[in-house]
Amino acid sequence: MIGAFEIGVGFALMLALMFLGLHVAVVMFAVALLGASLYLGKSAVFAFGNQLWGATEDYVLLSIPLYILLGEILVRGGSTDKMYHSLSDWLNKLPGGLLHTNIGASALFSAVSGSSVATAATISTIALPTFKKRSYDVRLVLGSIAAGASLGNLIPPGIAFLVYGAMTETSAGRLYAAGVIPGLVMTLIFMLTIMVIAWARPQLASAGRAEAEPPLAEKLGRLKHLLAPLAVFLVVMGGIYTGWATVTESAALGVASSLVVAALYRKLTVRMLHESFRATARLTAMSMLILAAAFYLNFVLGLLGVTQSVAGMVKSLDVSPVMLLWVLAVMYLLLGVFFETLPMLVGTLPIVFPIISAAGIDPVFFGVFMVLMCEISLISPPVGMTLYVIQGVRGEGTINEVFQGTLPFFVSMIVMTGLLIHVPQMALWLPNLAFGK
Repeated sequence: MIGAFEIGVGFALMLALMFLGLHVAVVMFAVALLGASLYLGKSAVFAFGNQLWGATEDYVLLSIPLYILLGEILVRGGSTDKMYHSLSDWLNKLPGGLLHTNIGASALFSAVSGSSVATAATISTIALPTFKKRSYDVRLVLGSIAAGASLGNLIPPGIAFLVYGAMTETSAGRLYAAGVIPGLVMTLIFMLTIMVIAWARPQLASAGRAEAEPPLAEKLGRLKHLLAPLAVFLVVMGGIYTGWATVTESAALGVASSLVVAALYRKLTVRMLHESFRATARLTAMSMLILAAAFYLNFVLGLLGVTQSVAGMVKSLDVSPVMLLWVLAVMYLLLGVFFETLPMLVGTLPIVFPIISAAGIDPVFFGVFMVLMCEISLISPPVGMTLYVIQGVRGEGTINEVFQGTLPFFVSMIVMTGLLIHVPQMALWLPNLAFGK
């Protein structure tokens, strides 16, 4: 067993290497290999092969490429732009006008894509041309898109929940159930933020209110375009919550449903499928490489007794769970300024999870907390991935405008963090209802 000093040095080394720009999988493998070589010997070094196999043979992890493929097919399937314009018919009347559509469309797309980056790219592509014809403040437009994209992992089926579940052996079904209410609350907080801005500074967000409203019959007719994403969501999440299908089986059913949607919109072609498969293979390979390195790091840390050491330190501090969560929140807010989401999640979880376990914090609740922290990092300048995705789709102006637009929504996510910490039943009520305590 190693002591607190060695643990601190290893953790600092890992963060320093990631800060220098090395790939997170390389960093975790290098740190694990160094620890195994110095303290455990050749047997632990050569165990990487077994850990690689163990990390990738988990049946639940098969759902990662399936959910990625589901999102890719829907993006290319022709339903998202029609969904966006259908939502705008009803949300445009709220103070802030069309900005609410960015949030609503992102929430609905997040319920079937499971990726914040995919949500940012998709909604940006649809929304930005629409706003060019209107006089909204460009920073607020960009910020609302970034905020909506941050729902991509929080609203199930988020891929981050699968990664967390695989690393901590927490039920993916419970994690998905736990993310529903916080995801809806976060959506409402974003929309309330837009309303407050519209009331306080109407010149920034009231451009859409003077537009002619389409006839009711036309608005009702366009509601059919909301059926496709809702149907896919019901197939995926309904199968999980009713126990009729596992998380992986539900993902496969979701892919089958998305193919039907693409066929109905006459977008189901060999070329479209080829592009979807290529994108899925690329993202899956990157994710699984990181997971394999993370599992090996967990293995080495377990042999070194890090889990027991950290748990003992936490018990000796006698810190309340609420105070501990606030300390971790501050830590992740600072890390989110420098690190991308997945490196931050898998790089810190092997150290942090034993701490929360020792403090008696529910792992399902902490999964929601971790995903929320990761989503905040996605809109944290200067490395927030979704900010650069949005700017890349935009293709004009400066990234500083995107940074400035996210500030009010960044504050909203801090408020959401406080609500989650002090009202944990927000995350635990639905999984306890669906699966029992």
